[in-house]
Amino acid sequence: MDKSVLSENIKHKAAELGFLSCGISKVEFLEKEAKQLDLWLKEGYHGKMSYMENHFDKRLNPALLVDGAKSVISVLLNYYPEKDLFKEAGLKISKYAYGTDYHFVIKDKLKDLLRFIEEQVGAEVSSRCFTDSAPVMDKAGAERAGLGWIGKNGNLLSKQVGSFFFIGEIILDIDLEYDQPVSDHCGTCTKCIDACPTEAIIKPNVINGSKCISYLTIELKDEILPKEFNDKMDGWVFGCDVCQDVCPWNRFSLKHSVDAFKPHEKFDGIDLLELNQDVFNELFKLSAIKRTKFKGLKRNIDFVKGSD
Repeated sequence: MDKSVLSENIKHKAAELGFLSCGISKVEFLEKEAKQLDLWLKEGYHGKMSYMENHFDKRLNPALLVDGAKSVISVLLNYYPEKDLFKEAGLKISKYAYGTDYHFVIKDKLKDLLRFIEEQVGAEVSSRCFTDSAPVMDKAGAERAGLGWIGKNGNLLSKQVGSFFFIGEIILDIDLEYDQPVSDHCGTCTKCIDACPTEAIIKPNVINGSKCISYLTIELKDEILPKEFNDKMDGWVFGCDVCQDVCPWNRFSLKHSVDAFKPHEKFDGIDLLELNQDVFNELFKLSAIKRTKFKGLKRNIDFVKGSD
């Protein structure tokens, strides 16, 4: 099959599966990102995420992840909710965690897309599916595939749909038609830098992960240091949406239509101060919030309330 026809068929199928958009880039060494990652690690901006130091070469070269890799298919899946459940709440949970853990949802859709590709080419494809679960720089792949540009807050931004989406990728050994990157449209705007409660955005596109509220409430397993972060958590107890909420491009965010991302019926109006182990197990059985376990979420809640 002609590669341009196959590429278009892949994009049409991605849309059928509910993805916001789909783009394709060529497998190549990420030279620009190599320098940025090396400096970021040397500055210690990864905090205690020691895993970020592992597989340096694989992060920067998709060809090391799949034998004979030629193409990277990047997809976006919208998670912007119908209602911001914690907009006026004293304790807040990031929008991406309202429903089922995105790892499961995207992986299933990527597998469906891969099966479609194999049907189209009539043979098994050497490939791997990824969604924030392996040493893959998914934002770099999506940027190269023309799905957006990496903004000053480190997120992939799109003029059409903002940034409230997940990124998934398929690396495969098929030569496809490649898309072109889009230009940066952040301009002189510094809203995300100015609004970050912990001043984690050091400068445009450089994030001190060890100060990011998402890191503090999810990745960090130790106690949050009161001296540095008292009165700076802005109520967030799992993740943080501030740099996305203030981004002008998110005025174009669309309400998602993914049933799996709809919140548990008891989620709206929940009093997190009354949360116990049983309620935690019921509400977050399939949620990304399970990552912190009840103990971790309770630690975050206690810290935020103690900082008031």
